[in-house]
Order: sequence, then C-alpha cells, then structure tokens
Amino acid sequence: MLIDTYGRVATDLRVSLTDRCNLRCTYCMPEEGLQWLAKPDLLTDDEIVRMVRIAVTDLGVTDVRFTGGEPLLRPGLVGIVERCAALDPRPRLSLTTNGIGLRRTADALRAAGLDRVNVSLDTLRPEVFRTLTRRDRHADVLAGLAAAAAAGLTPLKVNTVLMRGVNDDEAPDLLRWAVDHGYELRFIEQMPLDAQHGWQRADMVTADEILAALRTRFDLTAEGETVRGSAPAERWLVDGGPARVGVIGSVTRPFCRACDRTRLTADGQVRNCLFAREESDLRGPLRSGASDAEVAALWRAAMWGKKAGSGLDDPAFLQPDRPMSAIGG
Repeated sequence: MLIDTYGRVATDLRVSLTDRCNLRCTYCMPEEGLQWLAKPDLLTDDEIVRMVRIAVTDLGVTDVRFTGGEPLLRPGLVGIVERCAALDPRPRLSLTTNGIGLRRTADALRAAGLDRVNVSLDTLRPEVFRTLTRRDRHADVLAGLAAAAAAGLTPLKVNTVLMRGVNDDEAPDLLRWAVDHGYELRFIEQMPLDAQHGWQRADMVTADEILAALRTRFDLTAEGETVRGSAPAERWLVDGGPARVGVIGSVTRPFCRACDRTRLTADGQVRNCLFAREESDLRGPLRSGASDAEVAALWRAAMWGKKAGSGLDDPAFLQPDRPMSAIGG
C-alpha cells in the first residue's frame, strides 16, 4: 500500500513514457522544444513493465495511465500495454494523448488491452489550433478521436485548456460538439507547468468562469462529492444527463485532500505530487540489482512524505523546475 502521513492511499499510477512531443503547445513548452532526455536515461520497456508490476502486485495500484510528453511516440507502447494487461491482478489501463497518432494505433492498442483514452483538444477552429500548438494537425486529432471511439476505447474523454483571449469563447461550442459525439469533455484550469515560466494567474480562465460560460447555453446539475470520490474533475449532468461535463480546478478548487495518485517519470523518478519539487530515484536502485521488495520499500517511503497540498492555492506559488513534458500529466 502507498499511504502518506495524511492517510491518503495512492491507487492510481501515472507513467510518463517519454518527454518528447510532436506539438509545441504554448502553455507547455517553447517553440524550439526542450532539452530532451538522453535515451540511456529513459526507463526501458522491461523496466517500465517491472515498475508497473511492482505497483500492482506489491503496492495496491489498480489504475495505470500512460502519459508523456506524447506516449504514442514511444516505439514499444503496444507491447508495454499488452504486458501490463496480462498482470494479475489486472489494472485498468488508460492513455493520455494529443490524438495525432490514434488513427493508426487505436485498434492495436485496444487489442493489446488498453481500456480507454483521454485526448487533448483545446479548440474546434483549425486556425486557433495552429496558434496554440504551432502545428497544423487539427484534422489528425479529430480523426484520432473518431478512430478511438470506433475501436471501443471508451469512455472517451477530451481534455481542454482555455486560454484567455485565444479560445476562451469556445466553451459552449466545445461542449455541444462533445455531447453530439458522445465524448466527455473536461475543462482543465491552466497550470504553471510551462517550461518558459510564462504562466500568470491573472491570465488563467478559472473554473467559475468556465461554468458561467457553459450555463449560458446548458443546464448543469452537479453530481456531488459522493459520486466524485477521488477523481480530479468535478462533474455536472448536462441538461439532465446522461451527458456529463467535468472541470478540473487545480488552481482555484484544489482537490489534494482526496488525491490518490502516484507518478513515475520517464527517467524513473517517483513524484508524489505533480507539483512536487522533490523526486525519489527508483531507476538507480533498479539498475543496481535491487529486488522488487526493495524497490517497493523505496516507493512507499517516497509517498509517505507527500505534502498536504500542492501549494497552487497560494498566490505566491512558483513554477516547478521540471515542465509537464518531463513529468507526465
């Protein structure tokens, strides 16, 4: 069990498979990209599967989400998913992706055992997509979403970040589109995880603003905390349901008290919080011959020291040293 001093138990593992990405989203990284991790620093496919096995069989993890960077850029992804799906007990397996490569991989991932996907899409307008991502791939994302739905990678969730003066007028249109296609839309407050440290609290579109915009066209009924559990998103029924919309208010509505996540970076570090400034190295012991029991003990120690909150509700919060592409969302 991965328990901390506040009694929270981590059962949800986020595994970053790579720090690389084929987009250059303005809220994530500079146009020229980043200093990527060297290949020897990345966990190998075998090491990733071993880490997931330890988490599932020794530490009580029940859900595994593969992230990046962009996880579809990982050459061995399908094999990793297949091997993790064969574990006993079998974890629920999901993937967070920008969707560009889903059209060609959705069927293979489903056959390998992937249960569902989250796809990032911030706009319905191709020209705004180019502005936000610095790439002309909007049509590829839409095709990827359709392929994932056809392959049965459901419930299919769409993650959206609104940027003031860029796409903040699209909230109702995005929800109408998601409902019409059977996708569950989740708005995420922009977080201070950009490598260029350009985040400004005043520029962030807040959860309250998002909900106010949606209510201009939809009737929203809160599901409530009992239904939410440890999920990061507050959810509302749209026009009485069954369609739902979620809002992840990491900055203005922190949900740290119910957090059940542990994170493994692409280079084998444990992060007990997305916004933690400290990491615990598991790659070194893993490659030095540590047993599964020894690795599990190190992982427990890393989670035991988790802080009560992320600190994001403090107006003086400073950005973490590592950008999201190196940590895994």
